[in-house]
Amino acid sequence: MIRKFLSKVFGARGAARGRLRIIPFEQHGVARNRVSSCALRTTTTLQAKGHAAFIVGGAVRDLALGLEPKDYDVATDATPEQVRALFRRSRIIGRRFRLVHVMCGPETVEVSTFRGRAGGEGEGEALRDEHGRILRDNVFGSQEEDAARRDFTLNAMFYNPATQEIWDYLGGYADLKARRLRTIGDPVERYREDPIRMLRAVRLSSKLGLEIEPRARAPIAKMADLLQNVPAARVFDEMMKLLFSGHAKECVLRLRREGLHHGLLPMLDVILEQPLGERFVMLALETTDRRVLEDKPVSPGFLFAALFWHEVLAAWKAREVKGMKPFPALAQAMDDVLSVQEEKLAIPRRYDAVMRELWTMQPRLENRSGRRPFALIEQPRFRAAYDFLLLRCQSGEQPMELAQWWERFQDAGPEERSAMLLPGGGPGKRRRRRRRGGKAPAAAGGGEA
Repeated sequence: MIRKFLSKVFGARGAARGRLRIIPFEQHGVARNRVSSCALRTTTTLQAKGHAAFIVGGAVRDLALGLEPKDYDVATDATPEQVRALFRRSRIIGRRFRLVHVMCGPETVEVSTFRGRAGGEGEGEALRDEHGRILRDNVFGSQEEDAARRDFTLNAMFYNPATQEIWDYLGGYADLKARRLRTIGDPVERYREDPIRMLRAVRLSSKLGLEIEPRARAPIAKMADLLQNVPAARVFDEMMKLLFSGHAKECVLRLRREGLHHGLLPMLDVILEQPLGERFVMLALETTDRRVLEDKPVSPGFLFAALFWHEVLAAWKAREVKGMKPFPALAQAMDDVLSVQEEKLAIPRRYDAVMRELWTMQPRLENRSGRRPFALIEQPRFRAAYDFLLLRCQSGEQPMELAQWWERFQDAGPEERSAMLLPGGGPGKRRRRRRRGGKAPAAAGGGEA
């Protein structure tokens, strides 16, 4: 009994102790000049005051792979209050575990104190829900314990810019070279502690071309339901990282292979079973991936509009069949689809508005007569709506001739545009209002203001 208790208390430390491997620069090749100036300044300042300070996590992983990290995290033995006192432009954030954001111009480096296991030598206890998910855990510890607390071995490496060494307690460097994604500790326990780790496994394996270790992969499909207990805002944040990783198409396909798509994007499992819907979504993901990899701007609102379009389309047409007019039917379909989605993902309202605008402009793009095309092309989101239409045409939902017409119309002069207009009012043609007394306005003289 006593032995079991001691093992539980000191297990994380014992698992890491004696296994530290210090990898020199000559082996890994990560020079300090590849580190961002803000991260370098942060570690240098902490070390000058006698604290241990290392770049940690995804930044070390990416540097070792020859990639450019998007952001930097620093781990230290200094407390948040000690870190805060050293940097004028910094602030303490977080409730589950306090962190310090150190700001240098536009760059922000996240600094965390080494973490330990709850019930160990640190302060505080871990608060879990009935499913085992950690809700609060403010426990400081040693560097070894901090390594053992992380999710995957390749995210548990520490880089010291001063010595240009990588400190590896758990074999993460070897896993990285073998292109293997391995959880630290028991995968079932780690996924229970934080179900988001299952999504992270999919994202990292897709983005970095890694194979999920069989032991880490096996429980995912069985434990997918635990994602239902994660706050919607956290799920949304992880989905944003996944969809804008530059490998969104592979991520979505892998979500399906691992059984994680059901209920995550509630419409996605239905979309991926529809030939036109799947073709459309895959084209949208490919376009987004290409723009991310080319370092071009991307629109979350546009991509979410694409992911949910075929559900909106199906609901819209079903209401028209029941006798509703096109635009009221579309408005109600949008409301219904978004209300279902909002139960699972906390999509900000600013994206919601973009999605609605792109969807609403689609039937208007089918009208190529009268003055409507001239007004539509002046709309601020016309280009995005046209790009959305182009995906619809490329997927086979609409004839390619429609997208080609709008492409020519954009480049044409005023006279050529007028010649391109189709005869007839088309759908949505306005009727002139009769004046009071029942008389129609005079046709000559420009009677309507």
